[in-house]
Amino acid sequence: MKDTELPVLKLRKGKEDSLDRFHPWVFSGALMHMPQPGEDEIEEGDLVTISTHDGRIVGTGHFQIGSIAVRMLTFSPDEAVDEDFYGRRLEQAWELRKALNLKREDNTAFRLVHGEGDFLPGLVVDVYGPTAVMQAHSPGMHFARDIIARRLVALKDAGIENVYYKSETTLPYKAQLDPHNDYILGHFAGDTAMENGFTFHVDWLRGQKTGFFVDQRDNRSLLRQYSNGRKVLNMFCYTGGFSLAALAGGAKEVVSVDSSAKAISLTDANVALNFNDGRHRSSAEDAFKFLDNMGKDEYNLIVLDPPAFAKHRSALRNALQGYRRLNAKAFEKIAPGGILFTFSCSQAVNKEQFRLAVFSAAASTGRRVRILHQMTQPADHPVNIYHPEGEYLKGLVLYVE
Repeated sequence: MKDTELPVLKLRKGKEDSLDRFHPWVFSGALMHMPQPGEDEIEEGDLVTISTHDGRIVGTGHFQIGSIAVRMLTFSPDEAVDEDFYGRRLEQAWELRKALNLKREDNTAFRLVHGEGDFLPGLVVDVYGPTAVMQAHSPGMHFARDIIARRLVALKDAGIENVYYKSETTLPYKAQLDPHNDYILGHFAGDTAMENGFTFHVDWLRGQKTGFFVDQRDNRSLLRQYSNGRKVLNMFCYTGGFSLAALAGGAKEVVSVDSSAKAISLTDANVALNFNDGRHRSSAEDAFKFLDNMGKDEYNLIVLDPPAFAKHRSALRNALQGYRRLNAKAFEKIAPGGILFTFSCSQAVNKEQFRLAVFSAAASTGRRVRILHQMTQPADHPVNIYHPEGEYLKGLVLYVE
């Protein structure tokens, strides 16, 4: 389908500046007229052409109801968004992962498509061995799921045989799309994958996100370097990635904590897959309660990797208070000479705000703290240089005297 055949949405005068800088979002307030499904001949997920107020074609994107009205797929007026388009973008994403050497004998878990970072806004694809887990975050990508699945298994040397669609919780509920999590292609072929030599159970059927947090791979490797001889506390452990890294690094003892009993079960299973010793124990308990009740100076390496405290900007203030409170608890309890790995995965919280929250927490306890590392997401979660909002993962490694 050529762009000239698509519905045209015009921008208000002066609203083309960000698009001329290749930012991939068109906000509803930038449009002369916001289409209403049922009233206009445009439905959620449709491809639309974006033009300036005076008729200059800017590009093509997926339309949806909401503050982000269009997610731009191409800024080329002559480029059709068809199956070959998706095939090209997926091939480009795969070429990057090959250049990063992410698919190896000792590593079969990685992100293949990271939305705007791979110029496919609204689409996430994580690979676990022969299975790709696809998440759509926009109606347009939901409607393109079968095309995308076909082109995923067609990627040369990627080894993808199964495509599981997992979008029941990621699509806008107002779109009334009624998605169902299921295999689009292939079937269940085992639930394990490898990350830097460790074997993990990945629960893409019922787990959070796509079943595993591949975005912490590099940070887990860094933690391994600091773990030798330390007593390690891994808060919000989920599937135990940081716990395994600590054990591999020679930790004296590792305690994994998560409020979810299911997460603790997964952590215990993953530890058993890789280690056969008594250095690990786990606790299904609320993080703040655990920190309140634990002894002072009991641990000299603490990991704080909580779920997103703010999914939207409206929750920003409460989120920052949560980060301050959580980190203050850790600063109060960590042993002198301890190392704190602390993270935020809230996109609404930028790195300056997170850093200030952690600094405020440190100041409130009077501890002397130094920054050893500033962390972010790995290279298979690339940030489109024109879309800085894609830098969502923030972390600090701190030395606490």
